Amino acid sequence: MAWQQLHLQCEKANVDLAEALLLEAGALSIALDDAGDQPLFEPLPGESPLWDEVILTGLFDATTEVGSRQAVEQLSHDIAAQVQASRVWLSAVDDKDWEREWMSHYHPIECANNLWIVPNWLTPPDLNATNIIMDPGLAFGTGYHATTRLCLDWLTEQDLKDKVVIDYGCGSGILGIASLLLGAKQVYAVDIDPQAVLATNQNAERNDVAGRLKAFLPEDFTDYCAQHDVIPVDVIVANILAKPLIGLAPYFATLMAPQGRIVLAGLIESQTEQVSAAYAPYFALDPKHAFTAQEDQHWQRLSGKFTY
Repeated sequence: MAWQQLHLQCEKANVDLAEALLLEAGALSIALDDAGDQPLFEPLPGESPLWDEVILTGLFDATTEVGSRQAVEQLSHDIAAQVQASRVWLSAVDDKDWEREWMSHYHPIECANNLWIVPNWLTPPDLNATNIIMDPGLAFGTGYHATTRLCLDWLTEQDLKDKVVIDYGCGSGILGIASLLLGAKQVYAVDIDPQAVLATNQNAERNDVAGRLKAFLPEDFTDYCAQHDVIPVDVIVANILAKPLIGLAPYFATLMAPQGRIVLAGLIESQTEQVSAAYAPYFALDPKHAFTAQEDQHWQRLSGKFTY
């Protein structure tokens, strides 16, 4: 056994103290996990929300004096008392090739209509299919989440030939890249996270579509639109959250061509009525394209037709 892990469950008010004590004692890394089943929605840049009850896991090198089981066991008693931990336990971890371990959890995914998502270190199962080559580690949007999968399925059902698409909240760029592989002539990808812009550009290079995809931070996209003939566009795909979707409704209306199509994703079922109300002045919702994913009951997609 090469590693010892010390697990502590405590209230979020004591997390900072627990982290400091673990690091002071020689922990090589600390992981934070939800102790219950409390959802945390995607934070804005600079925000670091925590669950009410948190499990901290400190990793120690078992080959050192401070990382021996006896030392970590004694440490667990000392820290638990100071942070009022409700649970404390130890576990041993075998040494592994950690650089490759995470890669074993990813595999090619077949979406609708012969569209595949393939991790960039694997060979596509079907070389004749439409294959999106992705790095799953850079940003949200690997295809393993229901919101992403259903947006991809919707895209495969559309006639995207020569269409201009906006992927708003692009994450990894997977929806914009899929649009280009399915026939779109141009994609504008937008995200508030600079890492997402970087990831989108890198994944576009991997899929040989970089020449037809431009990625921006929101303010840069606004400036670009003012200087170039971008709008109106044919399709907007926005896989984000209810609050920003509601706020973006008037802005999205200014971007779309008559009879354009918009797909909204990332909201829980109880939020659909509020989101629908925000878009009703600008878009006519098509009930045939509003449904809840069977594999994820906390997601609903709305698809509408622009009516200006």
